[in-house]
Amino acid sequence: MADLEEVTRLPNDFDGIVRLFPLPELVVFPHALQPLHIFEPRYCDMLLECLAADRLIGMATLKSGVGDLLSDRPQIADTICIGKVISHAETEDGRHNILLVGAKRAKVIRELPTNRSFRMAEVEVRTDLLQPTEPQQRKLLRAALLDAFALAIPPSANVQQNLHELMAGQMGLGPITDIIAYTLGLSRHAKLQLLAEVDVDERAKALIDMLRQFSLGNLSANPSSVTQKNLSKEFPPPFSVN
Repeated sequence: MADLEEVTRLPNDFDGIVRLFPLPELVVFPHALQPLHIFEPRYCDMLLECLAADRLIGMATLKSGVGDLLSDRPQIADTICIGKVISHAETEDGRHNILLVGAKRAKVIRELPTNRSFRMAEVEVRTDLLQPTEPQQRKLLRAALLDAFALAIPPSANVQQNLHELMAGQMGLGPITDIIAYTLGLSRHAKLQLLAEVDVDERAKALIDMLRQFSLGNLSANPSSVTQKNLSKEFPPPFSVN
């Protein structure tokens, strides 16, 4: 657990200013690993500055998904995930492959005027909230979440191995909820809802409800429902492109 806390810790001198990397469908969560392939010039600029400084990138999600791609400055969701670059390799043609770990939730306070080629924002870090409760109650909630996860994924899925590791390990409810929410093919709306929830118990309960809806085949037009695609995707997933 100490290693997990160390890798997701922000620098002591973090001033609340982040570089923004808006993507249409991707929602990154704390504790999750996200590979990215960066090639657009403005985001190459962003990455080079990031690597020379704090190695932090604000992973933002476009409010209207792919529908916002034609806009010069598409709107982003209020909640983002601050990610930390933990691995970087430059290709011969000047592109970049990176591995990023989600570090902290954050709420966008305001976007900042800048002469850079990429967007920047002032954010407020949102720390997980653990309400006072009996340890046994949270242990039962953790077990219920893992049970719902087991029912929602195909028996042959690669994530089954991750499930067994989660069940056997000592990882807390907050990180488990984030990793499951990230791994499964939830809708963008559902993921943003979970990302915005700082109360760990409430986040876990909301995710359990979503997983049970899927297991019962109760998939409707509700945008918060679980989608069938990507339920058996690899973890970590293939490189995302910007």
